Amino acid sequence: MRTPISVSDRYSFIARVPDEPGALHRVAELLGAYAVNINRIQYDHRIDRHTVFFEVTGPADGYARVLAELEALGYLQTRLPMLRLLTLYVWLPHRPGGLFGFLQEVTDAGANIVAIDFDDHGIHPERVELTLNLSESTAIEALLDRLKARYRLEVVEYDPTTRRLDDTIYYVRLAEQIRELIGDADDRFLLCLLQDINHVVQELQHRGRDPAKTFETCLAAGRRLRETQGDGFFADIQRIQVSEQVRLWCFQLPAGGNTYLLDAGDDLVVVDTGFGSYHDECVRMFQAVGITDLSRLSLVVVSHADADHSGGAGLYDAPSLMHPATAEIGRDLSRAYGSRAEESILEAVYTTLINLFSQYTPASRVHTFSTEPRGERHGFAVIDRLRVGDLSFEVLEGHGGHMHGQCYLFDPEHGLLFPADALINFESLSSERRSYASIAVYLVTSVNVDSERANAERDALLELVAETDERLAASGRRCLVAGGHGAVSVLAEGRLVACGEVAPFRPAR
Repeated sequence: MRTPISVSDRYSFIARVPDEPGALHRVAELLGAYAVNINRIQYDHRIDRHTVFFEVTGPADGYARVLAELEALGYLQTRLPMLRLLTLYVWLPHRPGGLFGFLQEVTDAGANIVAIDFDDHGIHPERVELTLNLSESTAIEALLDRLKARYRLEVVEYDPTTRRLDDTIYYVRLAEQIRELIGDADDRFLLCLLQDINHVVQELQHRGRDPAKTFETCLAAGRRLRETQGDGFFADIQRIQVSEQVRLWCFQLPAGGNTYLLDAGDDLVVVDTGFGSYHDECVRMFQAVGITDLSRLSLVVVSHADADHSGGAGLYDAPSLMHPATAEIGRDLSRAYGSRAEESILEAVYTTLINLFSQYTPASRVHTFSTEPRGERHGFAVIDRLRVGDLSFEVLEGHGGHMHGQCYLFDPEHGLLFPADALINFESLSSERRSYASIAVYLVTSVNVDSERANAERDALLELVAETDERLAASGRRCLVAGGHGAVSVLAEGRLVACGEVAPFRPAR
């Protein structure tokens, strides 16, 4: 009787096979010979003609032997080649064998031909245009030295980014683009990430969606984050006196969620941090508007675990306060944690990529809200309370519509609600911010892990705002809605409308 294979004996590897009949068969033969079973395999010649992804189960010694034999065959991908494109004009002798001698030099240098263009009746009958793909910069120098000794040539373009390569090496090119965005990353890390990305490719294809478009959109988000740091940073700022002692600052960052400051004089509290990649710019912005003493900062409140709300918590010299589930998601690194989509590889990889691009730095000093209900407010459990100056917030526990563990802060006396991403004035978002916000829907089915619950939460919060407006009407005040994105707003005829002046900010040059 066959012994069952335990879950702990599950492995993954990436094979890089030659584009020839029987190559994949040789890999399958090895797996069978060492009692290693295939749990997942994905290969698509249209995307990448050499790369095959495997997830397998089997005995540890059998798996080790498979890897050893694949490596001996040259089929095991353990590193990512640093691909570089070189485009040349070469003047070759127009006679039989002229091209052969040149190509022999190219082959000896270990270069692959990406494109070749020659027509003796064309515009330039005297020359050949050739694009080569080489893995090492030293190989390029050696090849050029050898070619210059025999041929007249002109270097047209040297492209170390591989952007002009076609999709037959899709995964290698994608890894290079990710490396370009996140900085130094070793090959082992990127190969593990590619394994997960390939799983997403497979799932997207099963859903009839285009993986290339999905990941290009995700890369565009990473580029957007990089472009809007430093001199490219900008924000929109609101300053509102919400009580006798507390001034509310709202900072709409270039991409992702807002960050808020509650300034109570001797005390300063951050509510949500924005992406970690904006932290230095935020500190300089605070100083520019007169908040120069961050030693007053006593607390960072995190509404939920998305990177654009929690990703800079670990960069502040203050403890962070959050729901226990938010702390757990920070360790689990999947925004679908605790939801019906918890096992979705789409959610997990989306979280990983955005965290990488945004320099996600979770809180290191974590305090958590109590989760014991102390009351109820419009269908939400009141699980804790928080004082900032003369403000007294109820901590309302969300129902997990947008994300498990999302919480809201509500001060009924002063009429101030922080509804995180459950209630947003989308009309107040600039076109750039609205465009960036659309990234999530390309990789996951919805920005909410449970859309039905999210809609119900939004309706309940709107009712809470309307009821608060009625109660405060006699004093001439309105309930302020400080949403996770967009301007601080009030409710007018069922719509959220920006409250007060929204001032643009650009860093001093």
